[in-house]
Amino acid sequence: MTAPRSVLFVPHGSPMFALHPGAAGAAMSQLATRLSTPRAIVVVSPHWETAVPTVGFATRPETIHDFGGFDPRLYEMQYPATGCPEVAAQVVTALQNAGLPVAQDAQRGLDHGAWIPLRQMFPDADIPVVPLSMQSRLGPEHAYRVGQALASLAAHNILVIASGNITHNLRDFMMVSMQGGATPAYVQAFADWIHTHMVERDVPGLLAYRQQVTGQRAHPTDEHLLPLFTALGAAGADAQPEAFFRGISDHVIAMDGYTFH
Repeated sequence: MTAPRSVLFVPHGSPMFALHPGAAGAAMSQLATRLSTPRAIVVVSPHWETAVPTVGFATRPETIHDFGGFDPRLYEMQYPATGCPEVAAQVVTALQNAGLPVAQDAQRGLDHGAWIPLRQMFPDADIPVVPLSMQSRLGPEHAYRVGQALASLAAHNILVIASGNITHNLRDFMMVSMQGGATPAYVQAFADWIHTHMVERDVPGLLAYRQQVTGQRAHPTDEHLLPLFTALGAAGADAQPEAFFRGISDHVIAMDGYTFH
């Protein structure tokens, strides 16, 4: 297997993924061993939503526990990575060069969509991290355009990690958590549809995912799939996606992750 480019789409599951990483976590840890050490990581998480792309400039980004009602051990976890204002400035320039509006945030920390997968892949927290926000109301095409703007970062040994989930229906997650039950058929069906179109690199088809029968059930709102489109854009037009893991967690969360070659 060839080494991946400097772009990844990784799952972050529910917050409990930090305590029970399972097979998806093992695959992410193994993937990290195949990566050359990056100068810094730019992480895109659906749990930081802003009106325009916003870049975090904090030198010591805090670990944000942006969830409630979970195992108390989760709230004790920290991910003490440093920030990197120099790389953050490069991200700002890349976005501006693409004609995108951009803002800066001097205080923003790492939400659980960022620190949970980073902790799994880079447990020593020894690589600087720069967070970048999502714009969920602007849709897949905008997320893809943001990714295209980030493509230039690879030449500077900057790793782009887009964190999300291939399926994300909180209502179904809560129902299964409370009542139990089998995996709804749409979960695997939608994950398979995404995989087919990823392998074929059918970007127009992927961007129109909500036209699929299972698309709106898999994602009542866009935000957890948008990072996939950002990864697609950042990988470049000639990149070939490859799944490094495919599987389902908690009956309703497709944990598929992708590299690009």
